[in-house]
Amino acid sequence: MNYDSIIKNSKSHLQSFLNDELNKFVVVLIENQKLILVNNNSIIFKADISTSKFGIGNKENSLMTPLGAHVICDMIGDGESIGTVFKGRKLTGENMNDLVISDSDLVTTRIIRLDGLEANVNKGGDVDTFSRYIYIHGTPHEDKIGRPASHGCVRMKNIEITDLFKLLDIGTPVLITRS
Repeated sequence: MNYDSIIKNSKSHLQSFLNDELNKFVVVLIENQKLILVNNNSIIFKADISTSKFGIGNKENSLMTPLGAHVICDMIGDGESIGTVFKGRKLTGENMNDLVISDSDLVTTRIIRLDGLEANVNKGGDVDTFSRYIYIHGTPHEDKIGRPASHGCVRMKNIEITDLFKLLDIGTPVLITRS
């Protein structure tokens, strides 16, 4: 995989939607099921992920992972224990380690909520990433990381989402791309 080319192309795409100089950004690579965090043109974090088992798409109720330029608009769960379960972005008081895990798409440990930047692609109307509640989050289904298995979000291993969370800020750009 040519990360230099990925960084250059991703930065160029994101920069077209931003007014400020772009130093730090996240790239989600769907075909490779990888997430990278770039700072000053160097990868400072890399992890395997799981995107939607229903494929790529931006339509409301599709359960697909949306493409395009996004920005982190909310970060939830700072300081919570590994495996903490969230529902509707609120703590349930449960931990995944105490539950019988079904095939449900539990949101665990941390939530990084995304907002689209591209009108009619992932912002507005029936393609709005924010309205679709698309997150980067932890999962109890860590055995499925590395292949598509989510219901639209970007799943990560719980320990890795805590590490990534510490490196991000609200306003950090995120590009979700096929490759």
